[in-house]
Formats: sequence, C-alpha cells, structure tokens
Amino acid sequence: MSHTSNQGKFIDQAEALILEHISDEQFGVSELAALMNMSRSNLLRKIKKQTQLSASQFIRQVRLQKGMKLLEETERTVSEIAYEVGFSNNSYFIKCFRDYYGYSPGEARKKIDEQVEFEQEAPEIAVEDDNKKTDAIEISKKRFSQKYRIQMLLGLVAVLVIAVFLFYPKEASKTDKKSASFKKSIAVLPFKNMSSDSNNLYFVNGLMESTLNNLQKIEDIQVISRTSVEKYRNTNKTISEIAEELNVNYIIEGSGQRAGDQVLMNIQLIDVVNDTPIWAEQYNNKTEDIFSVQNTVAKKIAEAIKATVTPAELQQIDKKPTDNLIAYDFYLKGIEASQNKTQEGLEAAINFYDKAIENDPEFALAYAQVAISYYYLDVNKIEKKYLDKLNEYADNSLLYDSTSELSLIAKALYYINANEFRLAIPYLEKALDYNPNASSVVLILSDIYARVVPDTNKYLTYALKGIKLNIEANDSVSKSFIYLNLSNALVQNGFAKESSKYIEESLKYNPKNQYSTYLKNFIDYANEKDLESLQRKMLVERQKDTTRADITQEVAKTYFFQEDYKNALVYYEKYIDILSTNKIDLYPAENIKIAYTYKEMGFPNKAEKYIKKYKNYLEKDESIYREASLAMLYLYENQPDQAIESYNKFSSQDGFQYWILLFLEEDPLFKSLKSHPEYDQVIQKIKDRFWENHNELKKSLKDKGLL
Repeated sequence: MSHTSNQGKFIDQAEALILEHISDEQFGVSELAALMNMSRSNLLRKIKKQTQLSASQFIRQVRLQKGMKLLEETERTVSEIAYEVGFSNNSYFIKCFRDYYGYSPGEARKKIDEQVEFEQEAPEIAVEDDNKKTDAIEISKKRFSQKYRIQMLLGLVAVLVIAVFLFYPKEASKTDKKSASFKKSIAVLPFKNMSSDSNNLYFVNGLMESTLNNLQKIEDIQVISRTSVEKYRNTNKTISEIAEELNVNYIIEGSGQRAGDQVLMNIQLIDVVNDTPIWAEQYNNKTEDIFSVQNTVAKKIAEAIKATVTPAELQQIDKKPTDNLIAYDFYLKGIEASQNKTQEGLEAAINFYDKAIENDPEFALAYAQVAISYYYLDVNKIEKKYLDKLNEYADNSLLYDSTSELSLIAKALYYINANEFRLAIPYLEKALDYNPNASSVVLILSDIYARVVPDTNKYLTYALKGIKLNIEANDSVSKSFIYLNLSNALVQNGFAKESSKYIEESLKYNPKNQYSTYLKNFIDYANEKDLESLQRKMLVERQKDTTRADITQEVAKTYFFQEDYKNALVYYEKYIDILSTNKIDLYPAENIKIAYTYKEMGFPNKAEKYIKKYKNYLEKDESIYREASLAMLYLYENQPDQAIESYNKFSSQDGFQYWILLFLEEDPLFKSLKSHPEYDQVIQKIKDRFWENHNELKKSLKDKGLL
C-alpha cells in the first residue's frame, strides 16, 4: 500500500501494526487504537481524514492486500490465505475480496498463473510443485485468537461455521482408509453439458444433482456430496486417481443436453476396482418425463451394485419435487446461483426460488432453499435481519413436505440462528432418517453434542459418522481440526488409546495446531496417569503463549491437584488477569478451586468473592454435571452428607466425560470425603456408570461399523 506525503508515518505505523496482528481475526479498531496510544474516536477521525476510509474498512483493506500478496507469492489455498489474513469465514473473505478487487481470489490466482506462464514462455515450468503444498502444514493457528476461541477444546468448531459445510467444498480423506471405506461407495462426477447453449449448464447440473440426491437417500450406499466432487469438473485426472482421492469404489459419469422439450442423458457406472463400466444407459425423453428418468437411474444404479433399498427409501426416491416444469426450471437456476454463497448470489437465488414458488405455491424444496439462503445471509452476523423470513419459509416447506430432509434442515437452521440449539436437534436427527448421507447434518450434530448440549456418546457417534462420510475441507489446517475433534470425542468417552491415533493425525496435518498439542498432553495423561508429567508438559505449552487463559488455568489446576496451593495461586491469579484484560469470563466451574486456593492461602475475603461467583454459576447450570458441581459446593462448606447425596444423584447420569473419572479423586475437595463411610460406594457407582455406558457405546459403534 502506498501513501501520499500528507499521510506520513501515521498510516505506515497503523498498517505495520495491522500486519503484525494479521492472523488475529479479533484485531480491530479498539485493539489498533490501544497499540497506537490513541482513543478510538481520535483514531477513527484521523484514518478517515487521511484515507477517506472508516477504520474498519482500512483494516479490511490491509488484510485483503496482504491476501493478494500471498496469492501472488505462495501456493497456499484460498481458505488457508483467508484464515492467515484474519478471516475465519472463507466465504466472507471471498465476498470482501471480490468487492475490493472486482474478481474472486480464485480468478486472481488464475490471472497470476497465466501471467507467470506468459512471462516465462515455458508452460511446462508452471507445472504445480507438490512440495510447495507442504507450506500449508506450517501455517500458524494464530487466527484462533485467545480472547474468544478458548472453548475450542470443548466444541472445536462453532455450529454456525459448521453449517457452512451444507454446500461448501469438502475433500475426502486419503489417510485412514479402513475407517472411511464402505463396500458401496459412490462419487457422482459433474455431468458434462453437451448442449450447444452454454446457458443450459444449470439444467445439466440439475440432472447430476438429482441423481446424487436420490442415491443419498439409500442408507446402504455412501455418496460423496456434490461440492466434494465439483473440483473434478475440468480435471485431467483419471477415474482411478479420482476414486483414490475420494476413497470410493464406484464412479458415475454422465452428460446431458436439452433441446426444446427433449432431454438427452447419457450415464454410466464404473467399477473402480476392475476399471470397468458395469452399467450404462442413454435416455431420450421429453422434459416432462425427467423426474421418472432420474428416479429410474437411481434404482438401476442401486440394483447394479446390489445395494439394499428399503420400501421407505423407494418412496422417498419416487417423490416428485413438483409437477410444474417452469417452477422446477427456476428452482435449478436458484441452486446454481446459490453455489458461491455471496450476498449477490444468495439474493439472486432467492429471486429464482420465489419465482418457482409463484408457479407452484406448494413447492416445498423451493421454500426450504429460500430459508437456507436467508440463513447464509445472516450467518455470523450479530443482528439477525432475516430470522423471521427464515422461519416463515421453513414452516411453509414443512407444511408441504414434512418428510424432506431439506425442509427439516431449514427449520433446524432457524433454531440455530436463534440460538435455540436444543430445538434444532430433533429436526436434524429426523433429516438423517430421510437422507442418511447428509454429511453436513452429521457435522452439526457432532458439534452441538460436544459444545452446546453435552452428550459424549452422541458426540462421538456423529464424529465417527462424519469421518465415515469423508467430511474434510481441502486444506491441511482444517483437516487437522477435524481429526482433533474426533480425538477429543474418543477420549471423552474413555477411548484413550484410539484417541492417541487421531491426535497424531491432527498433528501430522498441522504440527503447529496449538489445540492439538494441548489435547495430546491430556490424552497422554489419560493413558499414563502421570500428573507431574502433565504439569511439565503444560508448563512447556504455556511458555509458547503466556496469554492463553485455557492453558494457564490448566497449569494452576495441576498444582491444585497436588495441593501445592502457593504455585496454584500464582497461576490462578495469572489466569484471572488474562480474563480481566480481555474482559471475558471463562470456565465458571473453576471458581470453586480458586476460592479454595485463596482459603488455604489465608485470603478469606477473596475466597468469598469466588465462591459467590461459583454459586451464581450453579443457579444457571442446567447441564448433566450440576449435581457433581453442587456436591463440590457442599464439600467446600463442610457438608459431606449432602455431597454424598448429590454424587449419588450424579452417578445415574449418562454421557459424562472421562475427565470426571480421571481427575475426581485428585481433587483436594473430593479427597476430604474419603473418611465418609459411603465414599467407596459412591465413587464406585460413578465409575461403574461410566464404564457401563462406555461398553454399551463400544458395542453399538462396532455394530454400526463405526469403530
């Protein structure tokens, strides 16, 4: 960025500070003002005067220009660059980039590549160097700033971000084929448009989409999503190479064209193992017969690979989305317009869907797609402008077809947008009844059960289903977090050894993933039960970043468990300072340990302050851990009988985390209960309950082929 002389050093200094914190998405106007020793209002006025931009626009401009530089100088993917310059939402980065430069990052990369080829006059030199891609593994995870991302270890991926996976590109994992393989796994490659009119591409894509959607309704078949295969539209890769990357054993190729009221479709099913077409057909029908053709194709493919199709699944496949072909045509145009998820694209899609509804007022799928589009227009926004419209269209969709997975997803997204996550769950789980291959639904449910409505069993079940469906983004950083998520789910359910395997996968993809190294230390403890070793490792981890509240309180807790209250207080006070500096309030359950530490160190007033905080937390706690938390308060207040009663109640709970077992008896407050005559009985009941659930879950997961 160049500056005129009257801008002087001020803009240069501001730009330098932004670049210094470029990966921190939370670095904004307030943070910049603080570093420049200015009030926020003075900063706003000065930037506006010298650049004609608002302060937030100026910061965004610096981020986007850095993004362009990375596109020019590195081989990193667009999503990796987005995160590196402080955009946690890839689609929002693309939108801002397009608004600023007039074209997308992908188009920018293409222009850069074309320029390089022209200047070198040697196209063969421009062949992609795979070794450069290893740079992606080295990308720092600074963008997950410490202020607001500490709870990643519990949930790891925010629900609203995960919901973006409904239609965004994903790449199947090639790493663990045993865990990801299905006997009947299919990828439907993008159909080729054989029409002379290129404007018919949306219709041909619709043929492919319908073929894929019908197959997805069959539980006996694993079907890779459209967005996962979109990158192969113009590929030079062989069928075998594509199958290897997607980890499937069947590939569907097709082409289509429309001329007047006639539709021609060619389709073939390839057995990848034998590299042989096992079924092929050509269809030449009137447009009005397109639905029966699409339904026939799905049944023929299922028959060719000997897939079991239930009567309920056949009923779903045979459903016609609409009897109105004009409405269906508008619907397909809407699907095409919504693919990039920009505001412009979503608004255009809504316009097409509304025209579809005008022609068929009972078109359930069109209503659902409008609702989903409104969800994306609101996603990650503090103010939800379209919540009422989202709900209205979702309800209409359910009114006209309550057995469509899209109708159910639309209603679930309304509740997610309204932060009513519990109410979203039944709609999401019902959607899987009608589309067992709905990978986005599985991913959302995994996160909800990890973070919002804690249930370790369901968290692990859906995390494993996600891996089975190959839910992975196309960059190494995202893959690292997906394996981190699964590792976390496994260890929470007592599968410590299995968890070790996946945390190593996470670190393989991104050795600098700070949350993976964090979790690995606790997984090691789960396997070794060595508290002193855990303490040493966490001290090393904290040295990497002393501003992390999560690690600081964990270090304090290791001293607390060893009854070294002097050192525990040192780190608890550092933890308190971090919370105060960042104006956040994390881990309210830790307040009782802080209170007890102050009490043991002779600071009764401070102890009272934190025990009040703990009581306030208990008043709002509706989780499965409430009775255990209440028992700790009784122990703090020297009421052992009441504590035993609460622990007895807690022992009947399902789905609590393995960490309860691992650390309960290490807690000094709990140790004070050892002299109680019912101590051994209550601790055994808690252990028995956990391992009973563990064994039942293990059997269930094995029966489902998930473990």
